[in-house]
Amino acid sequence: MNILITGGAGFIGSNLALKLIAKGHSITVLDNLSTQIHGDNPKETSPLYQSILGKVSFIEGSVTNVDDWKIALEGQDVIVHYAAETGTGQSMYEVQKYVDVNVNGTSIMLDLLVNGNYNVKKIVVASSRSIYGEGKYISKELGAVYPKHRIADDMDKGNFEPIYKNSSELTLVATDEDSKIHPSSVYGITKQNQEQMVLTVCPTIGIAGVAFRYQNVYGPGQSLKNPYTGILSIFSTQIKNGNGINIFEDGKESRDFVFIDDVVDATILGIEKNEADNQVFNVGTGVATDVITVAELLSKNYGVEVPITISGNYRLGDIRHNFADLTKIKNALGFEPKFTFEQGLKQFTEWVNTQEVEKDRYQESIDEMKAKGLYK
Repeated sequence: MNILITGGAGFIGSNLALKLIAKGHSITVLDNLSTQIHGDNPKETSPLYQSILGKVSFIEGSVTNVDDWKIALEGQDVIVHYAAETGTGQSMYEVQKYVDVNVNGTSIMLDLLVNGNYNVKKIVVASSRSIYGEGKYISKELGAVYPKHRIADDMDKGNFEPIYKNSSELTLVATDEDSKIHPSSVYGITKQNQEQMVLTVCPTIGIAGVAFRYQNVYGPGQSLKNPYTGILSIFSTQIKNGNGINIFEDGKESRDFVFIDDVVDATILGIEKNEADNQVFNVGTGVATDVITVAELLSKNYGVEVPITISGNYRLGDIRHNFADLTKIKNALGFEPKFTFEQGLKQFTEWVNTQEVEKDRYQESIDEMKAKGLYK
């Protein structure tokens, strides 16, 4: 098939492109080579861009540009829509940018498909676990509940776990696709909008829509330059610079870390299988890993000891816990993650050891959040 990957020079997109090429598909990539992800002079220095150079039909352009979309859509059978601004914290103070790229960029694509004459048969859109906001919990008194966003007054007192009115202590459980959608960041809201637009518009014009709610994706090749997203790369850069790690809250906040190869495999199932059509799927490992464990395993893997401080700082808009229920994607598409966190982390840290140490710019991102009143 002819497959267009927007954001296809990014971490997930480039890995997907290479595997699809190996399977015999023809790939077009539309990407603006953002310096936040690729660094300065990306065409010369970005390993992600270099990995697809000469293997795909590359269009340097933006999803906010109608003419770039018109060129990219010509002759395509499938669109994998990855191009987006990412980062929950940054989205809270670059609101217009996130909405313009993520929501408006998607609306341009759909508008052209509705009103134009194209061959597209399927759109796969990258959604996110961030659309859920806080994860799913069980209350002894109330059953399944979905706590509201945590508030500063509670977290200032060191009370980081979510609470629910008229309930005793909550028990965290896996978040399934039918769980409540209540994003706690602008990024999450834009991802919800992308997913809903694709799954609402596509059936009206005979195009299959598929949305994958990715958990925290990591692995060799992810950007070590971006200080706004990806705690594995952020912590790695801090460790490699000999800087201490400041862990937010009490360090027991947790995420579902899913290895890049598993994400690519799940996405290809969505592209190739009709059973995926007009459905949403979680993609993760189904295991929650807390941030203390992440920091300690990274330090151990690198053989470098740096001060690890559990500070009690927090970011407004962050969730406490979320991990994926994979029942639906296992039953419908036969997807099973192949990599445990420890296995994937070993590959990731071995790769980082081969890379040039990047400047630690994390404090710059924190200073920005402080200035906006979002970091406490």
